[in-house]
Amino acid sequence: MKFNRLKNEKSPYLLQHAQNPVDWYPWGEEAFEKARLEDKPIFLSIGYSTCHWCHVMERESFEDQGVAALLNETFVNIKVDREERPDIDAVYMKVCQLMTQSGGWPLTIMMTPDKKPFFAATYIPRETKYGRVGLLEMIPEVQSLWRTRRVDVVSTAREITGMLQRPAANRAKDVGEEILHRAYRSLAMSYDKTFSGFGQAPKFPSPHHFFFLLRYWKRTGEEQALRMAERTVQNMRRGGIYDHIGFGFHRYSTDARWVVPHFEKMLYDQALMALAFIELYQATGKEEYENAAREIFAYVLRDMTDKEGGFYCAEDADSEGVEGKFYLWTPEEIRNVLTKDEADLFLANYRHDDDRSVPGMQEIPEGHFIPHLQPSSEDAESSLTKLSGTVKGIRQKLFAVREKRAHPHKDDKILTDWNGLMIAALARGAQALDEPIYAKAAARAMNFIVQSLQTKEGRLLHRFRDGRSAIAANIDDYSFMIWALLELYEATFETKHLFKALEYQSHVFAYFRDDRDGGLFFNAYDAETLLIRPKELYDGAIPSGNSVAFINALRLSRITGDVEMDERAHEIHRAFGEQVEAMPTAFTHFLCGLDFAVGPASEVIIAGKMEQPDTQALFKTLRRSFAPNKIVVFRPEASQQPDIETVAPYVQPYRSINGRAAAYVCSNFKCSLPTNDPDQMMNLLNKK
Repeated sequence: MKFNRLKNEKSPYLLQHAQNPVDWYPWGEEAFEKARLEDKPIFLSIGYSTCHWCHVMERESFEDQGVAALLNETFVNIKVDREERPDIDAVYMKVCQLMTQSGGWPLTIMMTPDKKPFFAATYIPRETKYGRVGLLEMIPEVQSLWRTRRVDVVSTAREITGMLQRPAANRAKDVGEEILHRAYRSLAMSYDKTFSGFGQAPKFPSPHHFFFLLRYWKRTGEEQALRMAERTVQNMRRGGIYDHIGFGFHRYSTDARWVVPHFEKMLYDQALMALAFIELYQATGKEEYENAAREIFAYVLRDMTDKEGGFYCAEDADSEGVEGKFYLWTPEEIRNVLTKDEADLFLANYRHDDDRSVPGMQEIPEGHFIPHLQPSSEDAESSLTKLSGTVKGIRQKLFAVREKRAHPHKDDKILTDWNGLMIAALARGAQALDEPIYAKAAARAMNFIVQSLQTKEGRLLHRFRDGRSAIAANIDDYSFMIWALLELYEATFETKHLFKALEYQSHVFAYFRDDRDGGLFFNAYDAETLLIRPKELYDGAIPSGNSVAFINALRLSRITGDVEMDERAHEIHRAFGEQVEAMPTAFTHFLCGLDFAVGPASEVIIAGKMEQPDTQALFKTLRRSFAPNKIVVFRPEASQQPDIETVAPYVQPYRSINGRAAAYVCSNFKCSLPTNDPDQMMNLLNKK
């Protein structure tokens, strides 16, 4: 069995290509030196291990001897896992968007030995078809251009690089509450009144839209904001984008009705959707949202958790070379597994004869179906909770049978940033759902990150796999871990989480801060030098590191009383004000931070003894309510100075009253008299 140079890598994506006849190199100086010595351009291919079209391009071209021979003769070939090196991906995705006005994966870049790009595309077929030039025709053309018109190729590469490196105009600007109203109006205009969601197919989860809409509803009382969020998550939860047998969300829906998914499952989608359901549960008290969050956690803790406590990246869309095969059923299979009454009930609710008319269903093999429910109506209360209880035993039978099928590939990398999101979700779930198991899982994962993905100097690393940690952390790693630590503190009130959050926050400002224009760079100042040093704000599949850092700094400034921390938050806010003003719906997680900054925001200090029922009553009342723009600090009654006073000296005078736990509520820079009564505490917190 012959291997190329990827055989010793840790990335599952690179290892998938280790037996290709293409002479792949990992990103590194060896490849660039070879390109310089042999005077060859570079063929850079970027993807990830659960990317369906990456698999297609591999099977079609990179496993083909003819294509491989051409690539090896013409180029030095480099493979990059975008999840391992999001910094490289960010740079060359900007190139692709600049050159083609689109992007995606697989990402294909041709560039000079000094990393300057002259060609960009996504998927390229083996042979020319449907007007899309194939590799067999393209590569000889590139080889000819490189040999005979080198000056033109190099000139193009310099021009593209120059455009990429052109300094952005200083976009610093203060934006205020009016942007929140504009963003809401824009989302309302793009809302699909028929099937819910925003925009046209394909439809992505975009949970930060729900976070924003719930905060807008809380701020203004606009019921339509709540209805848009509710109906969208209801239809997602009822649709084929949700795995009704094993739980968890698929990546996105290929159709407008949420029926036909792209079947891969990503850890970050589970974390963010769980957070959305938790917030909806807090806002409405509806059991279906609690159940949905619990199901997502059940999936992650069952299938996506490493024995040491960290969380895996993703599960593939494909099994046995077919997308979605693991998740599809035939009526005959259902009837073979279930009793007649059970089968009739399941098929009547989870299979619909008119589905073949749904765009994308033509790709599903004839006779097979994707289990899903009918969409909820605009004004009808969802019956999902009742139905879920009724079919619980049915689901368990089907799950047991499905487990015997060939499973999709699992990407078992453990990424610091995505783990931060999952820890934050579990810690929030522990609070809102009063579930200690989630707090234990979150704390265990956090301990794994600190033990296994932190250098001796205390700096974070990005990736762990197969016993080895590597790759310098980026701003997402730090921002998401700080978010996780803040949620863990409010779930446990162990001050060690605040100390660690402040430690990582000091790294954020020391290594990522743009002292000239504000905001935070994606890479640390001492990271590998690329064509540009990206700075991201756009809230795409996941919130940007800057958006999360903005909220983190606001929360930490309120927890600690540190005015300088608030100034740092304001720097991030101002740095991107012009971008946000131009297209506010592209930055809805950032707008959640703006909602906090504009206020009213609150500080709640609970003084008492942790184990006492009156203290727990205050905690539980706070946790089951939707009050997003607050921080909660616990000052324990103790004979010696509590650790929290080191972090937040201002809490020193706060005490219980008449031997009972007391809540001290400050809102919009004004403090109220303390109270022992949970309801009075909430009245003070929700006071307009």
